[in-house]
Amino acid sequence: MADKASGTAYGPIVIAAGEWWMPEGQRLVTDDLAAAMLPPVMGWMVRPSLLRRWLMAMTDREAPGLWNAIACRKRYLDDRTAEALADGVAAVVLLGAGFDTRGYRLVAPRGIPDFEVDMPVNIEAKRKRMPVPRHVTLVPIDFEAGDLSATLAAAGYRAADKTLFIWEGVTQYLTESAVRTTLGHLSGAAPGSRLGFTYVRKDFLDGTKDYDSPRTYRRFVAPDRLWRFGLNPADVGPLLAEYGWQETEQAGVREYTERYLEPAGRTGTVSDLERCVYAVKS
Repeated sequence: MADKASGTAYGPIVIAAGEWWMPEGQRLVTDDLAAAMLPPVMGWMVRPSLLRRWLMAMTDREAPGLWNAIACRKRYLDDRTAEALADGVAAVVLLGAGFDTRGYRLVAPRGIPDFEVDMPVNIEAKRKRMPVPRHVTLVPIDFEAGDLSATLAAAGYRAADKTLFIWEGVTQYLTESAVRTTLGHLSGAAPGSRLGFTYVRKDFLDGTKDYDSPRTYRRFVAPDRLWRFGLNPADVGPLLAEYGWQETEQAGVREYTERYLEPAGRTGTVSDLERCVYAVKS
C-alpha cells in the first residue's frame, strides 16, 4: 500500500511543471523548479504545447477538472505560505512533501528552516533529483508507524517555534487513526502556528456521490482502497477543534475559479473531489 501511495507523488509535480510552460499571465501556479524534479522524459513532455494539452486531457479523463484543481490547490498553498512567512512564522514543515518544491522556492531563500517529511522512498528520490538547499532538512518517516514529534525533534525542529504546516494531497492515503495521530502531534504547536491541508470528500469514498469521476473511484477506492480517509466539509472544523486548531477557510471550486482561473482567463471545470483547509493554532 505504501509503495502504491509513493508512486502517486509524480502526478501533482507534472501539473506544476506543465503550468510553468504556460504564458506567464495564464499560469495557475508558478513553479520554475518543478520540471527538475521529474525524470528527463517527463520533464520534456510538459514543454511542447501539443503534448501538454494531451496530458491535461488525460488528467481530466481521470476526473473532470482535475488538472485545474491540483494546479489551484498548489497556488492556494503557495499563497498561504507567502502570507505566513510575511507574518513571521519561524519554521515550515511539509508533511508528505513528495516532489513539491515549495520549501525550496519560497522558504529556504528566506533563511527559515524547512522540514520536508515523507516516506523514505520519496525522500531518497527527491534527494537525487535536486541538491538540497541550505535551511532544508529532509525527514523520512512512515505516518502510519513513526513518531512525528520525536522524528522532527531529532531533525532539529523546535516545537516552540511558530510554524506553518502544509499537508497537501496526503490525508486520503492514511487511516483515520494515522490522521488523528498526526493531528495529535500538531496539537502541541506554538500558538499562532498555521496549518494548510487537503482532504477528499467522504461521500465520494463511501460511494454516495461520484463527482463524475468513476475512473478515479476505480483506481483509488475500489478494489484496493488506496484512498482510505475522507471528510465532509461540515466536519472539518469540529475535528480540528479537538486538537486546538481553528478553521479559518475552506477553498474549493468557487474560490479557485474566482481567485485563479478567471483572472488568468482560463476556462474549464474544477474538480470538486478535494478541498483545501487553512487553520490557525489557538
